[in-house]
Amino acid sequence: MLRPVSSIPKGVLEPARAKEKLRLARLHPSDDLAPFVEHHWIVAWDLREQAPHVQSTLPYPCVHVVFERKTTAIYGVMRGPFAYRLEGRDRVLGVRFRAGAFRGFFGKPVGKLTDRTLPLSAIFDVDDDAIRDAVLDAPDDAAMIAIAESMVRAALPAPDPTVALIGAIIARAEADPSITRVDRLAEVAGLGVRDLQRLFADYVGVSPKWVIRRVRLHEVAFRLSRGEAVELTRLSHELGYFDQAHLTRDFKAVVGRSPSDYQDAATRA
Repeated sequence: MLRPVSSIPKGVLEPARAKEKLRLARLHPSDDLAPFVEHHWIVAWDLREQAPHVQSTLPYPCVHVVFERKTTAIYGVMRGPFAYRLEGRDRVLGVRFRAGAFRGFFGKPVGKLTDRTLPLSAIFDVDDDAIRDAVLDAPDDAAMIAIAESMVRAALPAPDPTVALIGAIIARAEADPSITRVDRLAEVAGLGVRDLQRLFADYVGVSPKWVIRRVRLHEVAFRLSRGEAVELTRLSHELGYFDQAHLTRDFKAVVGRSPSDYQDAATRA
């Protein structure tokens, strides 16, 4: 039985607009895959006789396997925003691996995958076109996920306790806005700064500094999209920015517009 994920996804930009244009489902994996897979996600849309919709996200520090008509592939961590053009009627299935968990499948430092894609057959014993069609032509969500899970299950590496450590470190950064520096994150993790940086380069594919910054930008985008009054000076201090100007610069560099412009667009739907 498919169990939906209850938390709100903070990486979806302009979520109110997205809700009008697509269906997003996030579902827990089977129990045996839970140490490796955080969740599955399905995006489905029917925009026939409508204009195409471009959906943007701020990716998390995770590797994904994505089944879609154009480019079914393994996606390393994407450091910039990710945009996908939706048109006609179709759906996409994604398998989001836990941060660090793809190291065992890849057999090499995950940094070698950052901002890159690989065909599924580079890691899994599958025919890329055949499994793409099998997943996307499956009759329902459960059948799609069952096929994808069979592929992942056949390639499971040995359990690695380092994955749980990385998950705990990232969860701590998400939960504690006072963690704004790599040395502080290393301290709460019980590691030296260089050890933490090496660990993230090997298992996560991005630096601890990138993760801290992305966590803060997720929170900014989430707050701005809720339609509530947001005092940017207060928010910048709460999230550890030196001032509002630094928050604005950081946000605009990644999202492509200022926080105020983003809030206007996100609450217009």
